[in-house]
Amino acid sequence: MSAVNITNVAVLDNPTAFLNPFQFEISYECLVPLDDDLEWKLTYVGSAEDETYDQQLESVLVGPVNVGTYRFVFQADPPDPLKIREEDIIGVTVLLLTCSYVGQEFMRVGYYVNNDYDEEQLREEPPAKLLLDRVQRNILADKPRVTKFPINFHPEPATSSEQPQQDAEQQQQPTSPEPQTAPVEPHMAPLENVPIAADQ
Repeated sequence: MSAVNITNVAVLDNPTAFLNPFQFEISYECLVPLDDDLEWKLTYVGSAEDETYDQQLESVLVGPVNVGTYRFVFQADPPDPLKIREEDIIGVTVLLLTCSYVGQEFMRVGYYVNNDYDEEQLREEPPAKLLLDRVQRNILADKPRVTKFPINFHPEPATSSEQPQQDAEQQQQPTSPEPQTAPVEPHMAPLENVPIAADQ
């Protein structure tokens, strides 16, 4: 069972101009208190064929994370068009919103994004040179793809008060040490792909 559940992601200011910032209103609930912050990232996929064109648009830490429900607006700058091949700006691409805890990604929300000219004539007869200020971005907010990963929300580092007791037990029973529990791998196969409520 996850310690954090994302309850809603609302895409704000959509559709909008390609050069406008991204805005998401994110709601989530925390079921147990956590020692560290949650890390939210937004990544723009610049090319379906080459991941080197991916751009991380923003990364923020949100905390402290106590038991309760939370809501905040996550804003990120648009992708740098100079880092995208011109032929890949117009068309369909993907936007990835992820949440991690102590470096372990446990939630990924993927959206299809359609970039096209804001006028019918330009769509039917695209100009030879890209008119970036006329390109409109439309996030398909009603069809997100949600993937969850199992992670260890409560790693248990040895404390100074526990260490002498562990040493004493090992000295008394040198041939039968306590079994060690392996940590949960953060990037196992996804548990499920389920829809998440999203508003335009």
